[in-house]
Amino acid sequence: MQPVVYDKAKYHDDTIEEFGLPEEHAANHTVFFLRWLIEHSLVSSFFLSEGADISAAFQVGEASIHDVYDWWDRCLIDDMLSDEGNAFAQAYFDFERGDYLKDYVRVLQRDLPSEFHVPYTEPNYREMSAVIDARYAAWKADSRP
Repeated sequence: MQPVVYDKAKYHDDTIEEFGLPEEHAANHTVFFLRWLIEHSLVSSFFLSEGADISAAFQVGEASIHDVYDWWDRCLIDDMLSDEGNAFAQAYFDFERGDYLKDYVRVLQRDLPSEFHVPYTEPNYREMSAVIDARYAAWKADSRP
């Protein structure tokens, strides 16, 4: 079975280069979601065991979320997420069917030229995290039998 690849920063490297933005901007839209998944324990046991050192460093503030994403080769793939994390990511983070990117643009891009211009900052994370929290709560409510 083919893995579900939610995003790879390398997909966006050319766009980042065209805009003249720092390389980390290719990952910014994904690391907001990755951090939220980590903080809500929606990552897999594989993620926690394989990335134990980087995860521990992140938890104590010795590594950034970009460091975590870099450790995973700047990819977000299904085996990094728990079953529930995958179900939510497939419903919400999927760029073609989900609302994540629409929320990201609405909440954080505002008058910036593109979603790639959004800086990863703590205030931006808190703002986006609240939106993801609401989407997750709605998804959970809709997913119950």
